[in-house]
Amino acid sequence: MTLTFYKYQGTGNDFVVIDNREQILPKNNTKLFSRLCDRKFGIGADGLMLLELPKNQEDDFTMVYFNADGNESSMCGNGGRCLVAFAAFLGIVKHKATFTAIDGKHHAEIKNDLIYLQMQDVTEIEKHDSHLFLDTGSPHHVTIVEDLSDFDVFTKGRKIRSGAPYFESGSNVNFVEKKNGNHFAVRTYERGVEDETLSCGTGVTAVALSMHAIKLADDQQITIDTPGGVLKVTFQETAKGYENIYLIGPAKQVFKGEIVC
Repeated sequence: MTLTFYKYQGTGNDFVVIDNREQILPKNNTKLFSRLCDRKFGIGADGLMLLELPKNQEDDFTMVYFNADGNESSMCGNGGRCLVAFAAFLGIVKHKATFTAIDGKHHAEIKNDLIYLQMQDVTEIEKHDSHLFLDTGSPHHVTIVEDLSDFDVFTKGRKIRSGAPYFESGSNVNFVEKKNGNHFAVRTYERGVEDETLSCGTGVTAVALSMHAIKLADDQQITIDTPGGVLKVTFQETAKGYENIYLIGPAKQVFKGEIVC
């Protein structure tokens, strides 16, 4: 089978994207998805996404996301932004989109070449002595460090990712350094990729909310530098937690290609 694919990136977080509205690919082909994401033997990506027909009348499409290891994964924020851009490229949406992913329904807007992706509400942030933990569609461990540019993200992130209390299920791990005011830098070790990625959308969201929750940020718009570029997170703090959370940043098509599967 010759498969047509597209490559997208959102602040360096890159994805193989496939129009699967005609169900050309079965969703249980773990080995194929892993090979397509392999940077030596395939296309190369942090993950793979299928755009499928909507299951609900109010949706424009359905998002199905797989980690680079080929396994279906929890929500990917940068992936969601890229899939909105892909849906616009296909003519499915114009300036607004509604879709369902594994963590539920999402709304998005395209404004000035940026994708505004609404994330799920967050009602609980665990505060520990050494870190914070929260779920922004994917689980995230957040810890503050110094000298982030020289920090050993791979070694320390891998150790935390599968250590107590996460073990087999694992957690994404974010290392944060405050730059000034409401401006932070973050580097993330992602489970499923099992390496540092240039950017992680759900991780950036987790960092922004965490820094606000412990009062290191006092605005409800946070700027986050990642190795792959700059993202912004806006939100509203309520008695229930955080609502109307938006992950904001660019999403670009890199190329289109064909591969024999």
